[in-house]
Amino acid sequence: MKNVPLNALERRSLAALSSVLGLRMLGLFLILPVFALYADRLEGANAMLVGIALGAYGVTQALLQVPFGILSDRFGRKPLLTAGLLLFALGSVVAAQATTIESVIFGRALQGAGAISAVALALLADLTREEQRTKAMALAGMSIGASFLAALILGPLLAESVGLQGLFWVSGFLAVAALPVVWWLIPAARVLANGSDQQPVRGQLQAVLLDPQLVRLDVGIFVLHMVLTALFVAVPFALRDSVGLSPGRHWQIYIPVLLLSVLAMVPLLLLSMKRRNTMRVFRVAIGILLGALLVLAVGSDEVVLLIGGLWLFFTGFNLLEAMLPSLTSRLAPATRKGSALGIYNTFQFTGVFFGGVLGGLTYSMWGAEGVFIFAAVSVVLWLVLALTGPAPALPESLTVRLERADPGDLAGLGDRLRQVTGVQEITVMPERGVAYLKVDPQIIDRETLKRLDGIIAVE
Repeated sequence: MKNVPLNALERRSLAALSSVLGLRMLGLFLILPVFALYADRLEGANAMLVGIALGAYGVTQALLQVPFGILSDRFGRKPLLTAGLLLFALGSVVAAQATTIESVIFGRALQGAGAISAVALALLADLTREEQRTKAMALAGMSIGASFLAALILGPLLAESVGLQGLFWVSGFLAVAALPVVWWLIPAARVLANGSDQQPVRGQLQAVLLDPQLVRLDVGIFVLHMVLTALFVAVPFALRDSVGLSPGRHWQIYIPVLLLSVLAMVPLLLLSMKRRNTMRVFRVAIGILLGALLVLAVGSDEVVLLIGGLWLFFTGFNLLEAMLPSLTSRLAPATRKGSALGIYNTFQFTGVFFGGVLGGLTYSMWGAEGVFIFAAVSVVLWLVLALTGPAPALPESLTVRLERADPGDLAGLGDRLRQVTGVQEITVMPERGVAYLKVDPQIIDRETLKRLDGIIAVE
């Protein structure tokens, strides 16, 4: 299948959702470079409580990703995005007004309660075709990466002028600024469920949790973020001791390495968009990650090997960060995308927690080399899992132009489309006169589809 560009609807959806994610994550990342430096001014602050304040966000994120995802499957994505952004803004206000470390911990936990990552990814999946999903996820991920880079520069500068409390006010403002984008710029989409998809919440959750293909991807994102977090327990010390950089200058390594890794992974990302290549590239990316960790394990005390290992690591990491959510959304049933991505994000944030704990414990016992070996062993186990499991049957998308887009006729439209051999799932955007069909490319009956009442064209 040839590589086709994003269509106008996909471009608009991607731009709007990327701006929402980017604004929210910028508000979060602004705190990270300076929080530990300013938190000692809060009443009752100590090293342990400062660490808890930083981690409180991740804990509530992990706990609430699945509930938010399930609720978005039932009540729609945009209402849950709105609720999540309001919770994040409220948490920012609480933290901005706090004078004690305990109050900041509560504010940070409340920020994390706005667990919209799974909802945003599910909506992006709803609004993009199967073969465009990896590209869309990668571009959305780049907006988050850009927010991180901007925060590394802006956080310290803003903190000097407005202080820690001011940064929390800025975070709240950015969350509120994202709300009009959700309400007016993101297209609405409605998934037409098959009768078999209408299950109680417990049954839906169980089906997603027990799906072997989805479980493999959940384990993958857990390992990926566990390794990433563990790596950053050891890498800052390696940059200080091997490269001789003070902490304030570490960005001089991170930013070039990240930018060069993006350039390196783009050709592989484009190759993965062809359905027959997807799983091959996925396994190659895990192999790149393993190679990077082995380079770091044997050469973290040498400048060239350290920087080269980091470049390889982020090449594999960025590629997997784009492919994993794309594969999850493609393999999950349409009416359970939010649930599946909620579980996926729970594994991701849990991996962050374990990476910090195990990385710190390993570093205290065996140093940086021990951390890199621990990470490499974890990736070896993941690679074995990826190589031994059966390759999933990936569907493709068709775009259907509708003669009429009457919301009242959606049920009838769904019935007509489901009668066509090879149609698996249907997502309709009535106001746009468009439907996306997830289809089995081997058996889809295009001719019957074109002759259906109300269909103008099939693309």
